[in-house]
Amino acid sequence: MAREKYLRLGEVLIKEGIISDEQLKKAIEIQKKEGGRLGEILIKSEIVQENAMMQALARQLEIPFYSFSNGMLKSVINQNLEKFISHDFALKNLVLPLSRNMSVFTVAMADPLDLLLIDNLKKLTGCEINPVLATRGDIVKGIDEFYGKSAMLKEAVDASYDLSMVTSEEREGIEEELSLDKLIARAEEAPVVKLVDLIIRQAINEGASDIHIEPFKERISLRYRIDGKLYEIPPPAKHLHLAIISRIKILAKLDIAEKRLPQDGAILVKIDNRPIDLRVSTVPTIHGEKVVLRILDRSHVLLDLNQLGFESRQLELIRKNVNAPFGLVFLTGPTGSGKTTTLYAILSEIKSSTKNIVTVEDPVEYKLDGVNQVQIKPEIGLTFASALRSFLRQDPDVMLVGEVRDLETAEICVRSALTGHLVLSTLHTNDAPSAINRLMDIGIEPYLITPSLLCVVGQRLIRKLCPDCKEAYEPSSEQLGNIKMKADLIYRPKGCSKCNQIGYKGRICISEVMVVNQEIRELISQKATFQKIREIARATGMMTLYEVALKKVEDGTTSLEEALSIAMGMD
Repeated sequence: MAREKYLRLGEVLIKEGIISDEQLKKAIEIQKKEGGRLGEILIKSEIVQENAMMQALARQLEIPFYSFSNGMLKSVINQNLEKFISHDFALKNLVLPLSRNMSVFTVAMADPLDLLLIDNLKKLTGCEINPVLATRGDIVKGIDEFYGKSAMLKEAVDASYDLSMVTSEEREGIEEELSLDKLIARAEEAPVVKLVDLIIRQAINEGASDIHIEPFKERISLRYRIDGKLYEIPPPAKHLHLAIISRIKILAKLDIAEKRLPQDGAILVKIDNRPIDLRVSTVPTIHGEKVVLRILDRSHVLLDLNQLGFESRQLELIRKNVNAPFGLVFLTGPTGSGKTTTLYAILSEIKSSTKNIVTVEDPVEYKLDGVNQVQIKPEIGLTFASALRSFLRQDPDVMLVGEVRDLETAEICVRSALTGHLVLSTLHTNDAPSAINRLMDIGIEPYLITPSLLCVVGQRLIRKLCPDCKEAYEPSSEQLGNIKMKADLIYRPKGCSKCNQIGYKGRICISEVMVVNQEIRELISQKATFQKIREIARATGMMTLYEVALKKVEDGTTSLEEALSIAMGMD
């Protein structure tokens, strides 16, 4: 049986032109004398390169070839794959568990023709086996990463439930009464330090934007926000809540004795020599303090307008207005809609040695070379308004204001735009036309808005389908309803190891760009409703968020469900 299998491997390689008949005979002779697998002998004898052999096998057997270089060889975290295939079994048989989807278990194998091994895997997992090909070196590396670094958090979490490590005080549920000295000591204990470090590291590796640690009556909730959605992660034991929060507070230089009031701080961490900022926020709840860590990974931020997702016509309009010598440009949208990233991308594009650019932000999220950035400090009187007044004496060409929150800030922005400065800022409104009414509600008179406002960009973030597993389908009339699609086939999520079985990977912005033309200026002067302003903006060429979202569906960037969940009602 084994000999027959090895001959099949040899035949595949001969058919692909990788080896000759003579080379195969030579390898089989060595196998008879020394034993071992034919593939290993061919590689060891330098008859064939491992990568070439694997790719040839993949083509002939119609099995996918996964590697670290193509980004496919990645095990899904939090599916408890290690419970099905142990570290020892994986290393001994050179198999790497990648994902489990319903009753199908995907594994990377160095020898997909080993039917006995596939049968053993079926028994171990209770699933049908979906084998993919990978080189021995990549599988060993993958095993080391999955059962090493990736499993460390799970081991630390499991260890936190060891009742022998729980003190009598904690068993009685009076941890809130622990002395401050004990609290500091517990926060600095090796298991707690390791646990917090692993929670942060795992979140960064998963591409999370936020970490939520929430206390409830009998448990802790640990969640990561990935591409705008929150996902549950197996949490540590409840008795470690105070120690975990205290450890995070110590790192963020917060007052660990203060549990009644919200606190904000920051932590700078380095992973693989790249700096990552963590913004820390704590709030008291009825079951203890909740902490949220916002992850700001500068190396993953796109500061290129071309890459953010704007339609070509929208990009033209934005570029035309942000290169104007003076005027006011607003970005609108809810928290987390990518407004700050778009502003930074605009600054990166327009900055030059001939322009003096100043910003006032809360907080300064990313540092830009060649731009003067100011962090507001309300406790000492450095507010948006006071910083802006100082800016006017600094001979600025471009001014960026993190957010317009009040009349004083809004007035300075408008007057700065009227006196020869380009002002960029953000507003919290649902769409672009609503920004005008928001300014009026704050207290800005229409006669000031009309000559100063250049354009308003409303935006949202929408998840992108994973390019490696998205599948095409023809939507039914029930699914479409009243929606008219130009494309016959659209795409939906499926899930693979590269996207952690989610079906989506990364986000892109959808937007509407409203240029303030003569018709809209007349409506502003008349204090028209935002519905009327929106109607005229659409009549003069503005694409709505809804229309852009459907366009992303038609070109295969996102799914119909995702588009409707983000942009429904924005047409």
